[in-house]
Amino acid sequence: MGRYAIKTPTHHTTWDRMLDMWKAADATEVFESAWNFDHFYPIRGDTNGPCLEAWVTLSALAQATSRIRLGTMVCGMHFRHPAVTASMASSLDIVSNGRLELGLGAGWYALEADAYGMDLGTVDERMTRFEEGTEAIHMLLTEETTDFEGRFYSLHGARNEPKPVQRPRPPFVIGGRGERRTLRLVARFASMWDAQFVEDELDEWQRLRDVLRGHCADVGRDPSEITLSSHLQIDPEPDPAEVAGRADKLFDAGLDVVIVGLTAQHDASTVEKLAAGFGGS
Repeated sequence: MGRYAIKTPTHHTTWDRMLDMWKAADATEVFESAWNFDHFYPIRGDTNGPCLEAWVTLSALAQATSRIRLGTMVCGMHFRHPAVTASMASSLDIVSNGRLELGLGAGWYALEADAYGMDLGTVDERMTRFEEGTEAIHMLLTEETTDFEGRFYSLHGARNEPKPVQRPRPPFVIGGRGERRTLRLVARFASMWDAQFVEDELDEWQRLRDVLRGHCADVGRDPSEITLSSHLQIDPEPDPAEVAGRADKLFDAGLDVVIVGLTAQHDASTVEKLAAGFGGS
């Protein structure tokens, strides 16, 4: 049976609205997880508009909820040193009593990177940084001390204490579709792969799933250990039956989790309406 999640991007919205939607999702078992995103500038609409910071809001949302799993989909590796991300992840997993899902990605949004003087780099540089950072974070979360030498990161006897509640570490969620490097990284480290929006290209998504299975075979990983997710856009006034019907097509195609994308046009009543329509109370 397919599962549902919600996502509330932090752009063009208010804290109160986001908080109310997360509380509503936490109150029903229909939604297994809730997500925000990791950007400093809005990625749609007016790029000069407001955008709340991901980890600050996620930490506050962790304290405002008690059941739902939570994460940022996904954290751009170029924004933070892996040691910083690992320390934040350990602390947030403790604060949330073991509910963190650690979303990781290579980064892509040149507008904010250029504005802040962050080195996004070429595709090869981004992917190399992503690969190194993911491995370093894994080591910092699981080992007493970490020694790592790469093109972008160098760690020497690095410690990360206290360790997270979840063992050996919080699940990694990797977003992206790169066949050669991203999907291989999923096979090596991820508990969940998110392909973003696949509703209109299910044949292509199934092909990529087969590529992922090939990488899993290469690294000795059981592909059934990896949850498969995708996003679903909805109308400002969604019809729960229509949304559920669209989600069912994704589940039938092989997806495990459908992440319902909420916007500033939605509120807590939208979450409650969808939950009731999906079979909750």
